[in-house]
Amino acid sequence: MAYMGHNYGATDQRTVPDVGFSPTELYSLTENITTNIYAINASWKSMERAAKHIGTNKDTRELRDQVQVTQKATNNVVTQTSRDIARIAVLMKRGDKEQKLQIEKLTTDFKDALRRYSDMQQSVLQKMKRHVLQDVDFDNYRFESDEDEDEQIAFVKQDQLRRNEQRALEFEQGILLEREDLIQKLEGDILDVNQIMRELGALVNQQGGSIDTIENSIENVHGNVGLGAQELSRASSYQNKYRKKVFFILLLAIIVVIILIVILVTKYS
Repeated sequence: MAYMGHNYGATDQRTVPDVGFSPTELYSLTENITTNIYAINASWKSMERAAKHIGTNKDTRELRDQVQVTQKATNNVVTQTSRDIARIAVLMKRGDKEQKLQIEKLTTDFKDALRRYSDMQQSVLQKMKRHVLQDVDFDNYRFESDEDEDEQIAFVKQDQLRRNEQRALEFEQGILLEREDLIQKLEGDILDVNQIMRELGALVNQQGGSIDTIENSIENVHGNVGLGAQELSRASSYQNKYRKKVFFILLLAIIVVIILIVILVTKYS
């Protein structure tokens, strides 16, 4: 059985079905997974910065909207990375041990990045909940009217003040509703990390079983090579002994012939 180094093939071609292995696809998937891990870590950093500003004078609507945008984009990255890891696990059924270990490391790095990001995601959401639903302060919407002896003018001004306060109340209530809606959207975007981890764990276990199978196959190959070497050594020893026997027989025959020739020459001379 021939062993091809770095050919992305299985140790035993007869026992491993063809799964459409492509070295180019393997390289592309590996690059995508690595890039996505960096993207998830960058999102974690962005969420960490946002968490520091929430509840402070730097807390703005734009900041909270950006948190939602970051969540949605990162969720898409996580989903795509999970698919890439699932695909590469199939390809690695025909990979060698070194490649399997590389993919196992990528999977571990992805899980670590995802866990950090998910923890920060939960932290940001809880902080936004604590600092969003605040009492409405109408101090900024109070209007003072100049005293006027004309009661009609005073009434008009009082009515205008009431209308302004009503609009201010509706405006603040609208903001609160929008913020509550944003919180609900953020909660809906929270990743089910446990499910992702279970799926990745199953892939890693499957990958580990494949690595063990390769190790056992390599050990069997080494064992067969060792037995073959012993058989060759024995055959070589037997062949050397046989050659020595033939040599001695030929040497003895030559000596006998020489003796006979000497006897015959002496007798007839």
